[in-house]
Amino acid sequence: MIVNYSSSSSEEEAERDDASPAQKRTKPDSETRGEHMDHGSLQKRDTLTRLPLPESVREMFRESEEQWTDNSEEEHGGRLRSFQHERGNWATYVYFPYDPEEGFLELLDDIMVAAGAHGIPLTLCEEFHISISKTVVLRHHWIQPFVQSIRTGLTTFRKFFCLADKLRVYCNAEKTRTFLGMEISIGKTQLLEVIKIVDLTMNEFNLNTFYKDPSFHVSLAWCVGDHTERLKRTCLSELQGFVDRHEDGPFHIQLNCSEVRCKSGNKVFQFPLE
Repeated sequence: MIVNYSSSSSEEEAERDDASPAQKRTKPDSETRGEHMDHGSLQKRDTLTRLPLPESVREMFRESEEQWTDNSEEEHGGRLRSFQHERGNWATYVYFPYDPEEGFLELLDDIMVAAGAHGIPLTLCEEFHISISKTVVLRHHWIQPFVQSIRTGLTTFRKFFCLADKLRVYCNAEKTRTFLGMEISIGKTQLLEVIKIVDLTMNEFNLNTFYKDPSFHVSLAWCVGDHTERLKRTCLSELQGFVDRHEDGPFHIQLNCSEVRCKSGNKVFQFPLE
């Protein structure tokens, strides 16, 4: 059998010639462009039309690109974290700051020397304050709304006065650190009212609220481990003697609660009271 291909080829050419202008125009654009534009041209066009990523957006994810090694022995004096550190997680707490008055640090020196003589090496706290929240973890993008919520709640709260005069021993929930603190005796009612406001924000963000029956205090010094009973048994009364027999009379921590602060990571936010 002999097959004549020329006739079929002629028919196909005729059909293409008879195609309407509309049909000819419906040829895919990609094919048309492909005939006239090489790969280099496409790449150049893509580069020209792509907008740069804003710096603010890049900063949001910079933390996740960094590696973190937590050395508790070298960086935290042997202290253990209550929760594992992760990039993007910010340890946060709310407090009233205390600026040491005259004679306070000299008193602490006497107390620490006396405790050391009983084999309890105390380390001076880096800052002094009254805690009005537990330490909680905030994601970075929660910080601003969290702070704004507390600021709004404290809008009409008035400043007040606190006084502390009795030493007490405290230990954290994990039993990894023992604290020597001075307990608040005047101002507890107002502190409880502030905590109600802070706890509303904690509930809003599904975070732990403050203790049900808190012992408000200013932490003075600390040591690693649970030495609660040892401190109470061996030298607490002796240390209280330094407070009661201070050269200018019984020593009192006098704290003017005129500003609430919130510390989140390395950021500190201030909320002045009326």
